[in-house]
Amino acid sequence: MIITDTHTHLYSEAFDEDREKMMQRALRGGISRFFVPAIDSTYTQAMLDLEAGYPDNVFLMMGLHPTHVKENYKDELSKVESWLSQRHFYAVGEIGIDLYWDKTTLDIQIEAFKRQIALAKQYKLPIVIHCRESFDEIFEVLESEKDERLFGIFHCFTGTLEQAQQAISYNMKLGVGGVVTFKNGKIDQFLKEIDLKHIVLETDSPYLAPVPYRGKRNESSYILQVLDKLAEIYNVDRAHIAKVTTENSKDVFGI
Repeated sequence: MIITDTHTHLYSEAFDEDREKMMQRALRGGISRFFVPAIDSTYTQAMLDLEAGYPDNVFLMMGLHPTHVKENYKDELSKVESWLSQRHFYAVGEIGIDLYWDKTTLDIQIEAFKRQIALAKQYKLPIVIHCRESFDEIFEVLESEKDERLFGIFHCFTGTLEQAQQAISYNMKLGVGGVVTFKNGKIDQFLKEIDLKHIVLETDSPYLAPVPYRGKRNESSYILQVLDKLAEIYNVDRAHIAKVTTENSKDVFGI
């Protein structure tokens, strides 16, 4: 059984004390494919080091996270563009719009989002979208950018059924993680109405740990709790969930 974590910040400082042990727990649990999103250029070397340590398991993305779209965003985007021209990455991400932390940067967040979508299309890569309190703004951008080259993952999907269907209409898979196990997460109430072919698994480690670890540091091995919850929702065995969601991840990332 191959399990894929499509979104995990394995290079995070939260793992500096026990990264090797954390990775081994995940690998022993059957999680063997880890897709790692970028935040900004300050993390690039840590991402490259992680890839060098686990070349058969770790697959890197490149991008500028919306909460890191600051005054220097043009310089950061130039670095993203430079890296994409130098070597292969598996997605442009995570990118998008976040209006939870800072609404004053909306205009430059939109600009950065659109520029990175253009880069993804140029390099024939998927995008991995970060959306927090910004569904309307994200959908407006996707509507303006939609074509046969636009595809990817709506990371950490927490919207409604209607928003899920709209995201899928833009050729996006839904990234489902620990929130599906929360009592107030809500997506568990309608997820069965979404065909499993549109779902990929993720943890967003070290954030958003699933029940029973909620409130603690998340890690990729905890994706098994997400897997079990989806098996319950779809009334199938966990091996089926693992197989379909891994195949879905291959459709997106090409491996």
